[in-house]
Amino acid sequence: MTDSKYFTTTKKGEIFELKAELNSDKKEKKKEAVKKVIASMTVGKDVSALFPDVVNCMQTDNLELKKLVYLYLMNYAKSQPDMAIMAVNTFVKDCEDPNPLIRALAVRTMGCIRVDKITEYLCEPLRKCLKDEDPYVRKTAAVCVAKLHDINAQLVEDQGFLDTLKDLISDSNPMVVANAVAALSEIAESHPNSNLLDLNPQTINKLLTALNECTEWGQIFILDCLANYTPRDDRESQSICERVTPRLSHANSAVVLSAVKVLMKFMEMLPKDLDYYGTLLKKLAPPLVTLLSAEPELQYVALRNINLIVQRRPEILKHEMKVFFVKYNDPIYVKLEKLDIMIRLASQANIAQVLAELKEYATEVDVDFVRKAVRAIGRCAIKVEQSAERCVSTLLDLIQTKVNYVVQEAIVVIKDIFRKYPNKYESVIATLCENLDSLDEPEARAAMIWIVGEYAERIDNADELLESFLEGFHDESTQVQLQLLTAIVKLFLKKPTETQELVQQVLSLATQDSDNPDLRDRGYIYWRLLSTDPVAAKEVVLAEKPLISEETDLIEPTLLEELICHIGTLASVYHKPPSAFVEGSRGVQHKRLPGSSGSGESVESPDAGSAAAVTDAPPAVIPSQGDLLGDLLNLDLTPPATTGPPPPASSGMQLGAMDLLGGGLDSLMGDESEPPPIPLRTDTPQSPQPLHQSPSPPDYSPTELGGDLGGSPAMGAGFGAPPPAAMPASFSAPVSGGLDDLFDLGGGVGMPTGAYSPPKAIWLPAMKAKGLEISGTFARRSGVIQMEMTLTNKAMSVMTDFAIQFNRNSFGLTPAGPLQVLTPLSPNQSIEVALPLNTVGPVMKMEPLNNLQVAVKNNIDVFYFSCQYPISMLFVEDGKMERQVFLATWKDIPNDNESQFQIKDCHLSSDAASNKLQGSSIFTIAKRTVDGQDMLYQSMKLTNGIWVLAELRVQAGNPNYTVSLKCRAPEVSQCVFQSYEAVLKN
Repeated sequence: MTDSKYFTTTKKGEIFELKAELNSDKKEKKKEAVKKVIASMTVGKDVSALFPDVVNCMQTDNLELKKLVYLYLMNYAKSQPDMAIMAVNTFVKDCEDPNPLIRALAVRTMGCIRVDKITEYLCEPLRKCLKDEDPYVRKTAAVCVAKLHDINAQLVEDQGFLDTLKDLISDSNPMVVANAVAALSEIAESHPNSNLLDLNPQTINKLLTALNECTEWGQIFILDCLANYTPRDDRESQSICERVTPRLSHANSAVVLSAVKVLMKFMEMLPKDLDYYGTLLKKLAPPLVTLLSAEPELQYVALRNINLIVQRRPEILKHEMKVFFVKYNDPIYVKLEKLDIMIRLASQANIAQVLAELKEYATEVDVDFVRKAVRAIGRCAIKVEQSAERCVSTLLDLIQTKVNYVVQEAIVVIKDIFRKYPNKYESVIATLCENLDSLDEPEARAAMIWIVGEYAERIDNADELLESFLEGFHDESTQVQLQLLTAIVKLFLKKPTETQELVQQVLSLATQDSDNPDLRDRGYIYWRLLSTDPVAAKEVVLAEKPLISEETDLIEPTLLEELICHIGTLASVYHKPPSAFVEGSRGVQHKRLPGSSGSGESVESPDAGSAAAVTDAPPAVIPSQGDLLGDLLNLDLTPPATTGPPPPASSGMQLGAMDLLGGGLDSLMGDESEPPPIPLRTDTPQSPQPLHQSPSPPDYSPTELGGDLGGSPAMGAGFGAPPPAAMPASFSAPVSGGLDDLFDLGGGVGMPTGAYSPPKAIWLPAMKAKGLEISGTFARRSGVIQMEMTLTNKAMSVMTDFAIQFNRNSFGLTPAGPLQVLTPLSPNQSIEVALPLNTVGPVMKMEPLNNLQVAVKNNIDVFYFSCQYPISMLFVEDGKMERQVFLATWKDIPNDNESQFQIKDCHLSSDAASNKLQGSSIFTIAKRTVDGQDMLYQSMKLTNGIWVLAELRVQAGNPNYTVSLKCRAPEVSQCVFQSYEAVLKN
C-alpha cells in the first residue's frame, strides 16, 4: 500500500497515541508514527506538541526516518526555538557521519532552520562540510552559506565563510563550482556594493571549464554569472562566445536562453566587420527556431524573448519568417505574439509573403486575432513604404467583405496610413464613407470623423456626414465627441459660409450641455479662437501634422538594453525591468549592455553597481516616483492596510527619486526585515498625473541625500554625505573636549511651548483636480501624527466616496484609518478633515527625503499630488538622551557624519530657543556658556529609531545661530535643519 494511507485517518485525539508510538522500541512502529506525524503536519494539523518525541527519533541510522524527522524539524523549529536547540548535538554528530548522504542532509537542514539561537552552533559543522572530501557534501554546504547569510549576514562574514565560498570556485568538481557561483550570486544580489564575485579572466576561465561538465541547472548559474562580466577587449569577448556557443544545442530551453543572453551581451563588443560576428549571428537562429517546436507555454516564453532579440538584432532571424506563421491550433496568446514578431521582421524582401498571410488571418473566426491581423496590415504599410499601396488595396478588399469588425479595424488603420502618406491614397475615402452607418465602435467612429474633417474639402457632403453624428452627440463616447468637435471646426474653417449653424450647434453642445471638462475646455478654446482671431484659429486647427513614426510600439532603447541583460527571466516575459515587479529589501541592479556603458568597467559588477546609478544620468528605465503613482489607481474605499501601493510599473516620467537601495531606507532604519508582500497589479493603466509641489520646496543636491549609497546596512553606516566644504576648521576636529564635562552643567530646559505646525498650503489646486481643491498641513498632537486638510468643492457637481492612499515613502507614513468625509461635499462647500497617520507602511527613499506622494479618489476621478512634511512631525516624545549616553554617542559617530548649518535672522535668547524646540520634541540635554556664547546640546529621536544629536550655538546680540548635527544617517540632517529653522522662526 502507498503512503496515501497516512492521509486518510479521521480520528480525533490521536496526539496521545502518536506520542506512545514515537516512544516505541520497535523501529518500524517508530517510522510509521513519524510518517503519520508528517502527514498530519502536511494537511495543516498542529502537531508541535510532539516536538520532543520526534526529535528523540533523530538518533537513528535509518536514512528515511532521519529525513522525515528533519522535515518536521524545519517546519516547527521557528515556533519552538528552545526545543530546537535539543537537536543541535545531533546535527553536529551527523555532520561527521561516515555516510556522505547523511552529512549533506544534516547541513541542508541546518540551512533551512531559520532560528537565530541555533545559527551560531552550526558554524563549526558548516565549516567542516565546506572542506569535506565528498563533493556532494561540499556543494550542499555552499548553498547552506547563502541560506545562513540570509538569516545572519554578519555572522557569515565574521566566520570567513564568504572567503571559503570564493575558494570553492576553484574546486575540482564542476557541481561544487556551480553551487558556489549560485550562492555568491544570491548573496551579491542582496548586497550590490560588496565585491563578492570578483570576476577576472582567471575566474572566468575556471567557470568556462566547469560549464562543460555541470548539470543543466549548474550551467544556468554559471551562464548567468558570465553575463555579469564585461570582457576587457573584443578578443576576450570572442573567446568567451566560442566556449559558450555549444550550450545553444542543449536540450534544456533555460540553458539555451541563458547562453543566448551571454552571446547577445558579448556581441556588443565584437566589431561588425569581423567574420566571427556573421558566424555567430547564423548560429543564434537555429536554437531560437527550435524553441518554437515546444509546447505552447514554452513557445510563449520563447516568443517574448525573441521579441526583444528581434528589436535589438533583427538580422538574426530575418530569413526565418516562416516559423512565425500562425498555425490553426496555436492558442491565442501564441498567435498574437507571433503576429507581433512577423511585423517586426517585415521588410521589402518578404512583405508579399507577410501580406498574403495576414489577409488569410483576417478571415479567421477568432475576432481578437482578426482585429490584430487587420491592424498588422496597417503597421506593415507604415513600416515598408513600398508595400503601402498593396496594403491599402488589401484593406479595401477586406472592407468589401462587409464584416462589421473587419471594416471598423480597417478604417482605424487607414486613418494612420493617411497620416503617414498624406495626399496619396485619398481616393479610397468614397469607399470608406459608404460604410459610415455600420460603424458602432468609438475608435472606428472617431477615425472616420477625423478623415471626414481632415479631407472635408474633398467630400461634397461632409457637412451632412458630420451632422448625422451630431444627432446623438450626448450618447457618444468622449473620444468621439472630442473628434467631432474638432472635425466640425475644421470643416467650418474650410467652408465657413455653409457650416455656420453646424459649428454653433456643436460649440453649444460642447460648452453648455456637456458635463465633461475636457470637452468643455476644448469647446471654449475653439469658441474664443474663432470669435477673436479666425486667422490664428486656422493656423492652429489646420496646422500641418507631423508624420507618424514607423514603429510606435518599440521598447524604449535603455529599457531594451536592460531587458536583453535579463533574457530567460521573468523580466523578459513581462517586458518590464525587475524593479517594476520585485518587491523586498534586496537591491535590484539595473543592467546595461557593455557597448553602451561608455567604459571598460562592468556596469553590472557589484563594485560599480550603485555608483554607476548615481553618477551616470539615470536611464529612463529606472522607475521614478512618478512611475509609482500609476498603480495608486488601485484605490479601495475600505480602511487602508499598512502596506503601500503596488510596486512600480515603468514609465518615462522622471521625478528624481530612485530606489537605488532596493529596499529604500530599510537599511538606513537599521531594520533588516523585509516589508510584507504586496499584491502585484500589472493591469492598471499607466497614467501618472502631474505632481504639484508645496510652495517653494527646499532644494536638495544629490550629495546632501547621500552621494555614496554604499556601506553597511546596520543603522545607515556608510550612507554619509561628505561634510559641507565650507565647514570651519574648528568644526572639523572632534569637539569632545567641550563635551566631557556635560554632566556638570545646568540643563537650561524650560517648559515646552507646544509643537510647531506649518501653515496650510494648497497641495492640489482645483484646476488640476476637476474642481477639488485640497490644502493642508501636518501636526503632531498627543504623540499622533495628523494630516490636517481642507477639502473644497469648486465644481458644479456633488463629490462623494472619498478615499486616500500614500505611495511608499522614506519613513513608512501611511493612513491609520480611512478618510472620514461622512457627508457629500456640495458645490462651493469646504470641509475640515484630520487624518491620523502611522509609520508602519513600506519604505522607499524619496527625493527629497520628506516628500510624500498621495492619491485621493472620489466619485469623479483619482487625483495625485505630492507634499512635504516637516520632519519634526516624526520626532518622538522620548527623544531625550541621557547625558553620559549623549557624550559617548557624539564621540562614536564619525566626524564625516557631522553637518553644520547657519540659521539667519533669529532673535531669541538661548532659553527661549530651548523652550520652543522642546515643544517640538527637540530636547536640550545640557547648556554651557563659553566667551559669551551659549551652547545647547540637544537630542531628538525619529519614529524609526534614528537618533540625531545637535549643538546649537547662540551668541547674544548676533541674530545668526550655528547648528551642528551628527547622525548615523547624515541625509536626515538637511531635513532636521529645516525643522530647526521653521520652529525657531515661527
